Amino acid sequence: MSFLCSRLVRSHTIAFATRTHIPHQRHFSSVKAFPTEPTPPSRPWKYTRRAVYAALGIGAFWIVDREYIGSAITRNMRTFWTVRVISSWSCAFLAVPPSMEFEFLILGLTSRCSMIALDYKLNFKPEMSEGIPALHERVAERVYDLFTSNGGLYIKIGQAFANNAALMPRPMQEKFSKLFDDAPQVPYSVVKSVFEAEFGKPPTGPDGVFEEFEERAAASASIAQVHRAKLRTRTEDGRDQWVAVKIQKPDVSKQVEWDLGAFRIVMWIYEKYLFDMPVYFVVDFISDHLRRELDFKLEMANAEKTAEFVAAEPRLAEKVYIPKVFPELSTKKVMVAEWIDGVRLSDRKGIRQLMGEEDYPQQSSSSPTPVKLKGGVESIMRTMVELFSAQIFDWGWVHCDPHPGNIIIRPHPRHPTTPQFVLLDHGLYVRVTADFQQQYATLWKGLMTLDRGVVAGVAGEWGIGAPDLFASATLMRPVKFGGAQENFEEMTEYERSVRMKETLRTFLTDTDKIPKPLIFIGRNMRIVQGNNQSFGSPVNRIQITGYWASRSLTVAPGLTIIERLKEYRSYIVFLVVTFSIDVAFWVSKMRQWARLWMGLKSEGFEDELERTMRGFAKSNFGLDITSEAFQG
Repeated sequence: MSFLCSRLVRSHTIAFATRTHIPHQRHFSSVKAFPTEPTPPSRPWKYTRRAVYAALGIGAFWIVDREYIGSAITRNMRTFWTVRVISSWSCAFLAVPPSMEFEFLILGLTSRCSMIALDYKLNFKPEMSEGIPALHERVAERVYDLFTSNGGLYIKIGQAFANNAALMPRPMQEKFSKLFDDAPQVPYSVVKSVFEAEFGKPPTGPDGVFEEFEERAAASASIAQVHRAKLRTRTEDGRDQWVAVKIQKPDVSKQVEWDLGAFRIVMWIYEKYLFDMPVYFVVDFISDHLRRELDFKLEMANAEKTAEFVAAEPRLAEKVYIPKVFPELSTKKVMVAEWIDGVRLSDRKGIRQLMGEEDYPQQSSSSPTPVKLKGGVESIMRTMVELFSAQIFDWGWVHCDPHPGNIIIRPHPRHPTTPQFVLLDHGLYVRVTADFQQQYATLWKGLMTLDRGVVAGVAGEWGIGAPDLFASATLMRPVKFGGAQENFEEMTEYERSVRMKETLRTFLTDTDKIPKPLIFIGRNMRIVQGNNQSFGSPVNRIQITGYWASRSLTVAPGLTIIERLKEYRSYIVFLVVTFSIDVAFWVSKMRQWARLWMGLKSEGFEDELERTMRGFAKSNFGLDITSEAFQG
């Protein structure tokens, strides 16, 4: 009974509470459930979880960047590093007004360029003149590290800087000259993947493209590497056909637009902020030609066109050879050409042995007698200068990368004792118009005869001032037409740098008029000069080039009889005037022979020109040029 009463009392009590505390109904129901509050995660666990998420995100980003766009973002982050930090800090430190913060942010768009910009802003001052050489050293190191770290097209861009390094501070000349060293090879697995993507089959094997394929590359450059392979077909006389297979490194095509975009920004910064010099005008022209260099079908067409020009020139047809290409085995990323056995021009000792100017190492009596060709190194260098002179002045079709690694000397297949000059790597050509050829030939004739009026006239038409500097850069020999000479030796480093910048600014007076092919033709000329110099200057490069320039004016199409007779008369005068250059050349040769006979160190004609050119540049323009700047 008491049990029932207590139950009844409890139920009424609860009902009363429920009726009288309606607003707290939810509270009571929750209390009845007695739930457990979740324990908040500890702070270390939060950080650990965030770190894991961040690592997964970065890993996914890295995989996408690496596999699909060739590390282009990573490479350009290396270039675009510290954008906001450096620009914001620099704006504050240098008191840049808010209206210019965006422009200064652009200035900070590259890691090394940001550091360079800041370094120059802070340290390139008259009162810090003694520290300017160290400043140039730091800048050279940063830019060189950027090029070599990023590789690919950055190396090509760096080589373009290197070929114009004579106008840069000495540390940059020395650093950039190293960019012509062989590039690292990509592994065979990568090469195989390129073949499978291009042909749907591997390089070799039962279903492969070739009967044999050497996995180790014979040579490697910035954008491609070359492997030796054997075709499945034979020649008409039953011999094996060995070919050179040029394979584009797969990351390059993914990176090209990113790299060229970075190049564009860097040149804009240099023109607008760092040096206040007109350099941006070359960006579109260089970028277009670098893109074309990545299309191996265009390279194949270039090789075939050059072979046609060579075959049509009687003075070169037997001396020069362009390897045959195989269109049916070539794509935009793979090019197959005839394999050529011979000695590369970069192997100076091997070339001298081949040409009979040095003895081969002692060999056993059972070994075959080494080949020795006629004509000496002089015949090779003459062919080289004539070939590139013909390209500039007659064909209007110029190979822009004739460095020693792209030239092979071999015995002529039909005349085994005669050398044949084999030209490789036809990716980079420029075409020049007939008007440009005539102007450039006229310029050379004016340079050879020291006719300042002719030189200044052509320079003016091309928007170029400073005829002395223009003439010297064209001939790669000192040319001074008169005028006051400044004493650069008494200037501080700061004053010399400022004066050099002013000189170069007057050199490029109207960039809209400058023929863009001059960029690559100048490169061609410097490399040819360096090749000749490396063998002791066996030929008079200036006289040979001047001869082809002057002669091209006499056979130019569209001339009337009177105009042609005037050109022939001018050509005869030119031959008489240039006789003095030949005299100077042979005097140099006799001096060189005499020193060799006495066992002393000798220098060739190009060495003498280089030495005087360096002194001329130093005393007249404040340019401190290293020997590497003359070696292409």
